[in-house]
Formats: sequence, C-alpha cells, structure tokens
Amino acid sequence: MSVKIYHNPRCGKSRDTLKLLEANNIQPEIVEYLKTPPTAAELQDILHKLGLKPRELMRTKEPEYKENGLDDKSLSDAELIEAMVRIPKLIERPIVLKDGKAAVGRPPEAVLSIL
Repeated sequence: MSVKIYHNPRCGKSRDTLKLLEANNIQPEIVEYLKTPPTAAELQDILHKLGLKPRELMRTKEPEYKENGLDDKSLSDAELIEAMVRIPKLIERPIVLKDGKAAVGRPPEAVLSIL
C-alpha cells in the first residue's frame, strides 16, 4: 500500500493528517510541496483524482492569489495550474494519494475515505 502526502509541516491540518495516517500504521511518502512542488502534470493528475477544477484546490485567501491576478475568471485551467506550480503556497493542503485515489485532509478525517 503506497501512500503519499503533500505536506506542509507548518500547517496544523497537515500535521494532524500525518498523525492520523501514522496512527493507522501508515508511513506515507512525505512530499514537502513548498520545497518540492508538484509538476503541472502531477497537479493535473491530482485534480483529476479529486474531481476538482484548479481554482477549487487554490487557497484563494492568500495574498499571492490577488497579487498575481489569479482572481481573473478568464484564466484557463492551465494558467491556474502553472500559477500553483510557480507559487505552491496557493495549493490547498494536505493532499493524500493512495492507489489512484486522492483526498484533501480538511478535515484530516476526510483522508480515511481513500484508505
């Protein structure tokens, strides 16, 4: 069973989700996405698994969202994905992947549905 978590150790929800995985005897591959952001192709795959559009996975309240004009509704999905690759802080976290499924750990218990 291969599990990956896109993790931000400074985020409480991300830390709680990691603890929840570990409490269920799961030692995930930890990707600190602020240091190692996903590629555009990886993000597209994650979005497909989540069934979300790019803007639905963006942290729209971060200052960088407006500062970079990402609130412009005419931007394409590809442009939004590229912005998330450039500015990984905008990606909602944590994201857990397992066996072709994905879940956002908000709340942390939401990831249990894919385990």
